[in-house]
Amino acid sequence: MMSRVFRHATKAAEWLRNADKLEVICISGGSRRFFQTSSCQQQHTPLPTHMNAWQINGYGGNEVFELNKTRVPVMTQADQVLVKVHAASINPVDVAMRGGYGKTILPKLKQISGQSVFPATLGRDFSGVVVKTGKGVRNFKVGDEVWGITSFQHQGSHAEYTLVSTKEITNKPTTVNHTHAAAVPFVALTTWAAIVTFGGLTEKNALGKRVLVHAGSGGIGSFAIQLLRVWGAEIVTTCSTDAVGLVKSLGADYIVDYKTQDVRQELKNIGEFDMVLDTLGGAAQDYSMQLLKKWKNASYVTVVSPLLKDTDQYGLLPGLASAAVSMTTNTFKGLASGQLYHWAFCIPNSNALRKIGSLIDQQHIRPVIDQVFPFHEVPQAFEKMEGGGARGKTVIEVILCETDRQDENDDTSLDN
Repeated sequence: MMSRVFRHATKAAEWLRNADKLEVICISGGSRRFFQTSSCQQQHTPLPTHMNAWQINGYGGNEVFELNKTRVPVMTQADQVLVKVHAASINPVDVAMRGGYGKTILPKLKQISGQSVFPATLGRDFSGVVVKTGKGVRNFKVGDEVWGITSFQHQGSHAEYTLVSTKEITNKPTTVNHTHAAAVPFVALTTWAAIVTFGGLTEKNALGKRVLVHAGSGGIGSFAIQLLRVWGAEIVTTCSTDAVGLVKSLGADYIVDYKTQDVRQELKNIGEFDMVLDTLGGAAQDYSMQLLKKWKNASYVTVVSPLLKDTDQYGLLPGLASAAVSMTTNTFKGLASGQLYHWAFCIPNSNALRKIGSLIDQQHIRPVIDQVFPFHEVPQAFEKMEGGGARGKTVIEVILCETDRQDENDDTSLDN
């Protein structure tokens, strides 16, 4: 055991020493690109009363999208901050919500907070500049570059302005621009909740722990691999053939190619795990729990809970009952072998976001971007996300900075 811990500590140190060679990973048109980044120059302009926002007035496909001129959000709480959005990203949950995912519970949360259900603005994470602060705000001022997430009960970030609380933002990392910063907050805080809050792994106890990360080339998977690598864990992940080079560059120790290998058998051959991070759900849960160490408090953590799906399908109370039965059944199944079973959700956590920003500034973690779309092509970005197979995040540039575009023009491709 001690030799394994020492081996992975050494590998982690070596990986961190080499991390400063590459800052941001951008994948577009099938190639991986690594490049330097810079921030936009800010110009102070009068605050408008109206803004452009991509909104939906019902559930469905891209046909429900409308680019509307709507009022800039008005502050109602002393701890709120109005942010001019420079970039936002699209997460799978945005695509699902456009189609009605969460339509039983989420509208009730909006109504409780005094928000109308429709029109709804999607988008969970963003990077931008503070343009107005509430009376109780002390840690932020107009002109500060910030990044963060929007809560589900409020309007989202696919707009020119978004209103958030100080608990949902921190100062943006200084070494990346808004486009790349926007790719991080939602997946980072979901991963942090899964690994740290529910899974119990931290920088103090992760060294040498063997962790299985399903779908390592996705948004959550690519961030989880990097975070766990910084903390010295032994990382096993799954991906398709064309993503092997990417997840290897992020720091995975063992890679199982589900296109060419028998995933279950290969994972069984590697050995038992201290933690499984499941971003897939379905059949992956059934065989993954069997791979955990027994009577070692090993944890299975899934970010694909049945809560919203069940309430949408069966109604509020029957759906809650169905989800509770699922949680109870899996919890006791795990306890029978000394294992822990958890659901994980994205949780606002400014302290975690601050630590993540520091890791980015230290070049230990790099944003992974699949493709960038301009603001007027939000429907096309959703279509791209629906197609699956993303290698990192899909980002929307609300404000196009010339420095950002120059970064991409100067880009050069690297071999795997």
